[in-house]
Amino acid sequence: MSIPAEDVVVPPRVRLLAGGTRLVPVWRNDYGGVTFRTDDGRYIKHGPRNAESSFAGEAERLDWAVARIAVPRVLEVGGDDTHEWLVTTALPGLSAVDPRWVADPATAVRAVGEGLRALHDALPVADCPFDWGVAGRIANAAGRGIRVPDALREPPPVDRLVVCHGDACCPNTLIGDDGRWVAHVDLGTLGVADRWADIAVASMSTAWNYGEGWEDALIEAYGVAPDRERLSYYRDLWNAT
Repeated sequence: MSIPAEDVVVPPRVRLLAGGTRLVPVWRNDYGGVTFRTDDGRYIKHGPRNAESSFAGEAERLDWAVARIAVPRVLEVGGDDTHEWLVTTALPGLSAVDPRWVADPATAVRAVGEGLRALHDALPVADCPFDWGVAGRIANAAGRGIRVPDALREPPPVDRLVVCHGDACCPNTLIGDDGRWVAHVDLGTLGVADRWADIAVASMSTAWNYGEGWEDALIEAYGVAPDRERLSYYRDLWNAT
């Protein structure tokens, strides 16, 4: 997938990192950052610094996870006073929201659910140095000036602690030609939390990307029955923060 090249100004730092290779803009985030694909098999993420996550933090998480699950390998990370950048290897597959998979939501939703379960099963909680717990999420929101409702400060009892993706929306799963998940991307907020923190967001995002009616199909592909209380809580937390 790509975004219109005419809508993107390529920053000088990105041109330097590209080293003369052809650049295709493929994603723009909510902070104004843009991800570019090069024609020599790399992705370059460049954007303004923000209070929610950092490319340096994402690089640390990728370096930790890459030996355990299919994620991009870090080639370079850096920043200046206002912006930061991250260069990684490209991986096979297409985003689950590529037009090919938007046209086949049943396949895409199954792949995202199965891929999320594989990530949770593969990454060891005991060895993970990163936290995505509710307290950390709320503290992060406070640092951005967001007031979290009192009702969200007391989460439901933990069902199962896992290493969560942290931003398990459908676009962050890559799907191969066979319709199965092949990798995960954008792990800047990866950390330990109840697995429903990821399941809630992943299933909620099906409505944004494929339309209504696919939430429970993703949860079924993950391999659990819907837990309405935890789904509601973690979706509200996500939306509030």
